[in-house]
Amino acid sequence: MRLKLPAKLVPVFSGEADVRGAKGGRGSGKTRSFAMMTAVRAYMWAATGDSGIVLCGRQFMNSLADSSMEEIKAAIRETPELLPWFDIGEKYIRTSPRLPGRIDYAFSGLDRNIDSIKSKARIRLGWIDEAEPVAEVAWAKLIPTLREEDSELWVTWNPERDDSATHRRFGVLSGDPRTKIVDLNWRDNPWFPAILNRNRIKDKAERPDTYHHVWEGDFLTMSDAQVLKGRYTSAAFTPQEHWNGPYFGADWGFSVDPTALVKCWVDGRTLYVETEAYGHQVAIDDTPALFDRIAGAREHVIRADGARPETIHYMQRHGYPRCVAADKWPGSVEDGVEHLRSYDRIVIHERCANAFKEARNWSYKTDRLTGDVLPVLKPGNDHIWDAVRYALGPLIQRRHTAHLRPIIHMGR
Repeated sequence: MRLKLPAKLVPVFSGEADVRGAKGGRGSGKTRSFAMMTAVRAYMWAATGDSGIVLCGRQFMNSLADSSMEEIKAAIRETPELLPWFDIGEKYIRTSPRLPGRIDYAFSGLDRNIDSIKSKARIRLGWIDEAEPVAEVAWAKLIPTLREEDSELWVTWNPERDDSATHRRFGVLSGDPRTKIVDLNWRDNPWFPAILNRNRIKDKAERPDTYHHVWEGDFLTMSDAQVLKGRYTSAAFTPQEHWNGPYFGADWGFSVDPTALVKCWVDGRTLYVETEAYGHQVAIDDTPALFDRIAGAREHVIRADGARPETIHYMQRHGYPRCVAADKWPGSVEDGVEHLRSYDRIVIHERCANAFKEARNWSYKTDRLTGDVLPVLKPGNDHIWDAVRYALGPLIQRRHTAHLRPIIHMGR
């Protein structure tokens, strides 16, 4: 059987798994690909005499017109090897009676019908498309309905919020080999239509605030809450001799947090982020090799997060003798953020995809009721920028410490 599948999805559908999925922006081909693969699985089960249900759900589905039914029908009709083995009606899809087994498709909205799903017998596969708004209570009820030993959950979505139930369950690296989820965007789709590319280019020029969410699979950010709002841009550049630097800074990963090294420069009121090394779940033994991706890292001072002195000592013994703990003081985070916001421009080299992504998503908390931006940093999306703060430590004015000195003196 010849299948049209983006290369990044091949490992997702290879081998055994409990959860398979893809997250990303428009034009990635993820919905059509997963629709086709539900039919492949249904055929495989029915051809071996098995029976059951393929459940296709969305959070909101008022009618079949809101479901994935038409996507699945189109995927079957576009795959000549599958079409003869399916019975497709106006309101149903099922495998052909010529096969020894039988698989029926069921379509359901999770917001209204989640309790009725629990009564369905032999759900072999549950595919939840457009899964971003699915609530935690729905996931908690849905997942136990997949009771068959070889049943699977498939999830596809365009991320919107980093605190959504879907992102917390499936969007964070878990290290579980039976969970296979990839980022999939327009550039990963070899059949990306030309008309969509024209729309993409137009959105990038005319709607930059939402472009990265719609097309690149980034979270939808509130621009007013962005820490670096209006200051950062992405461009190619070559460091000049009169620039100050380079400055190196490192932030150590822990659990699902990434390890990050940055190389940056300063020219007047402009900060340049030239190169990044970025990796998730990097073992301490592999950290020197990660840092070696940045030219000159072994020769320059690297100011790193001092909360992990054992990691700093390891790096000093393994080719990075100038790796030192960055200075920290009461209010050092606030002073560092103020320093970054004091630059007229922050130019992020176009190869530093993680630095740019974090710049978009690094934000202050907002009040849930009023939407007001609060003077409190929201956790996450700050690993590159913590590294930049450490790198620029000697340049940062210690305003908060200076403010505390009279209070400390009076207390003596």
